[in-house]
Amino acid sequence: MNVVPKKGLGQHFLVDENILGVIDGLADLRADDVVLEIGPGLGMLTWYLSERVAHVHAVELDRSLEPRLREISNTTLHWGDALTLDLITLEPPPTKLVANLPYNIATPLVVESLDRWPWIASWCVMVQREVADRFFASPSTKAYGAVSVLMQLVTERTGFHGVSREVFRPRPNVASALVAFRRTAPGVPPGVKQVVEGAFAHRRKTLANSLALAGVTTRERAAAALGSIGRDTAIRAEALQPPEFVALTNALG
Repeated sequence: MNVVPKKGLGQHFLVDENILGVIDGLADLRADDVVLEIGPGLGMLTWYLSERVAHVHAVELDRSLEPRLREISNTTLHWGDALTLDLITLEPPPTKLVANLPYNIATPLVVESLDRWPWIASWCVMVQREVADRFFASPSTKAYGAVSVLMQLVTERTGFHGVSREVFRPRPNVASALVAFRRTAPGVPPGVKQVVEGAFAHRRKTLANSLALAGVTTRERAAAALGSIGRDTAIRAEALQPPEFVALTNALG
């Protein structure tokens, strides 16, 4: 069966089996694991997972891939957009997300999974190298942003591996990486996501001004809240550590 990758779906299929062993190690695959895979594509990773774990839930949007995927044992296929599908009732419930994520949904899917899928305890995902670097970027760096803060409030990185463009077909124009991380908190604390996204909405502005321009609060209230957590009102969002955003949210009331 000849499958033509669909650019609009961000499809870059894994074709090099050598990368599977790296994924195995980073994901710490075990025989009793139940794994959620997003975007199985041609099924190379799905086959590998199905032979090593208790069960695989594979979510795929492209129905043209069904003839390949339905042949894989020990796997339940779910058709649709992973960003909108209700996956809460999956049985057996998955505890790991292991996937070569479609480029066009990688960041929103991972961020949404922090709260939407509380049963996921660990992740091992293939994403663009730029995205992987952003997930666990340090404060006061160019890569540090809202995604970095949200990720670091809920997870910690456990592994990283740069990936050659040659493991994909078609060959992507950007570098990729495998990044593994585990859950350290149930989810993003209430109200924090809005503050974080507002804080980084206008990166060239001070944090107080950015929050005001984003409609989160007034500049005066933001300045007072920053003062209450011991931060100067002229500070920019990228200077704050992730836990400080929780303190700032609480100070804003």
